[in-house]
Amino acid sequence: MSTLASLPPAKPDPSFSLIAAFLADENEQKVDLCPGFYRDENGLPWILPSVEQAKARIHGDKTLNHEHLPLSGHQGLVRKSQELLFGQSRDLQRIASMQTVSGTGANHVAAKFLAAQFRPKNVWISDPSWVNHSEIWRYAGLGVQQRTYPYLSKSGQELDFQGLADTLRGQTTVGDVVILHACAHNPTGIDPTEQQWHEIAAICREKKLFAVFDVAYQGFASGDVAKDAYAIAHFYDCLDLEFAVAQSFSKNFGLYGERIGVVHFIGLGAQTSQHITPMLTQLSRAEITSCPSYGARIISEILTDKTLYAQWQEDLLQMSDRMKRMRQSLYDALKARNARGSWDHLLTNIGMFSMTGLSGSQVAELRERHHIYLMPSGRLSVTGLTEANVDRVAVALCDVVGTN
Repeated sequence: MSTLASLPPAKPDPSFSLIAAFLADENEQKVDLCPGFYRDENGLPWILPSVEQAKARIHGDKTLNHEHLPLSGHQGLVRKSQELLFGQSRDLQRIASMQTVSGTGANHVAAKFLAAQFRPKNVWISDPSWVNHSEIWRYAGLGVQQRTYPYLSKSGQELDFQGLADTLRGQTTVGDVVILHACAHNPTGIDPTEQQWHEIAAICREKKLFAVFDVAYQGFASGDVAKDAYAIAHFYDCLDLEFAVAQSFSKNFGLYGERIGVVHFIGLGAQTSQHITPMLTQLSRAEITSCPSYGARIISEILTDKTLYAQWQEDLLQMSDRMKRMRQSLYDALKARNARGSWDHLLTNIGMFSMTGLSGSQVAELRERHHIYLMPSGRLSVTGLTEANVDRVAVALCDVVGTN
C-alpha cells in the first residue's frame, strides 16, 4: 500500500478556486469582486508610474548582477521599510528586521520564531480575519492553540470593540500572541479608532500579550502612510511594549508577484534587537536562504529618491481615491434602488474590502444567476468595481437581498 496515496486530500484554497472559476466563466458581463488585487477603471492590473520609473533606472544600471542578497535581505529595503513604518525621527536601533517572501512570509517567520522561542499557549486571531492567518499558525505555530476574539458586531457593520476588549482582557494568559491588523482590516474594512488603539495597547501591557501587527495596506488604505501606521507608531512610543510587524509591499506598490515583505521585531533596547537579528536570519537560512532581489531594488529606489517618492505618494492617492469613489458609487446605486438593509458601512469602511452580509446561499445565487463573484463569507472587494459595472452589481445585489 502506498504511503503517499493514503494521505487525506487537501481542501482547495477558496480564494484561488474562485479566481479559477471566474476565469472559466464565459459570460461577458461577469464581475470579479473576490481577490485582494488592485484593478484600474478598466478592471485591469495597474503598474504604478513610480514603479515604472524605478524599473527604468534599474534596467539602465549595467553594474547590477543576479547574485543573491544577504541573509537579512536588501539593506536599502530593510532600512527604508523601518522608516516607512516608524518614521525617520524615532530611534530605529530597537528594531530587528529581515526581508521576507511578502507579507505571508513575514507572518510565517513571526509565527515560527514566536512558537519556537517562547512557546505561547494561545494565539488570538480576530473573528473574522484573513483566512491565511489561521493556516500560517496551523503549520508554523505547532503546539499553539488558536483562539478568536470578537471583531464584527452583530449588525455586521461596526467594530465590536467591547467584545474585543473584554475577551483580550478576560480570557488571555500571560505570553499569549494576538494578531492585529494595523489598518484596513481584512475582511471587514473596519479599524479601531485612535483611542481604541490606546486601550488595546494598555491591554497588551496589562496582560503581557505579544502583539503581531499585519500591515498590508500602508498608504494604500487612506493615501496617508503615517495615518495607516498610527497603531504601530503608538505601540512603539509606549516604550515598554515588545511586539512584531509583518509588512507587505504587494498592495501599496502593486508588486504582487515579486513577493516582497519585511518582518520586524521591536525590543526595549538596541541590545535586544542585535541579539534577535541573527536568530531570524538563521531561521530564514534553513527555509529559503535568500529573498528575491528585483522587487526589493524597485522599492528601495522609490523610497530613497525624493522624486520617485513624491510620485509614489500620488500613486497611493490615485488608488485610494478610486476605491473611495467606487464605494460611493455602489452606495448611491443601492440607495437609488432602495436595496434592503443598511449600506452605510460602505462609506465608513476603509481599504478594498467590506462585508455585504450576504449568506452563503445568496453569494452562490449572485454567482450563478448574475455571474458576480464574492468570497463565500460575503466579502466584497471594491477594486473590482468600475463605472461601467457598478450599476449592474447594484441591480444584482437588489435582486438577491430584495428591496425595502
